[in-house]
Amino acid sequence: MKSSLFTLAFTLLALGGCKREAEAASDAATPQLVAATAAPDEALQEIPATAPAPEVPVLKLTTVEGKSYDLAGHRGKWVVVNFWATWCAPCIKEMPELSELDQRRDDVEVIGLAYEEIDVQAMRDFLKQRPVVYPVAIVDVYAPPADFATPRGLPMTYLIGPDGKVAQQFLGPVTATEIELAISTAAGLKARA
Repeated sequence: MKSSLFTLAFTLLALGGCKREAEAASDAATPQLVAATAAPDEALQEIPATAPAPEVPVLKLTTVEGKSYDLAGHRGKWVVVNFWATWCAPCIKEMPELSELDQRRDDVEVIGLAYEEIDVQAMRDFLKQRPVVYPVAIVDVYAPPADFATPRGLPMTYLIGPDGKVAQQFLGPVTATEIELAISTAAGLKARA
């Protein structure tokens, strides 16, 4: 019996990854997320969308630097749309690699969508400690971008093709190598079509 309880407790802890701490009872309606983690030897898998996405998603928002961002203005390039949060350890771990990918490849751009309740100045302060070259915007957890599925966990990443369509969706940390492989695969499929 003790062994079964221990196994159950261990499994729940392992599946939970890093959980956001529960807010006060009066704030129980706040969406709670789980940071997705994958064992290093597990392959990152594409996940099914949690909501039907339009063929070409729309994303218009203002970055923490006060600049407008419109996904449609980036057609012709691969765009990595990365939902993340400052409290999510796997999200923070992937930030330098996403920044390096954005800087290294002219055909790839990254946009970070901070999916949490945080004010702009606090986000700016966070980004001073963990700078990235790509733009970051804060997303309203109560009204996330309508053309993207509400994140079931963080990080959650979308790879948008040069045609503006979602090429792949990832739940959990993603590496530059995995993104580049997805780009190569998608480009190879289009070339054969």
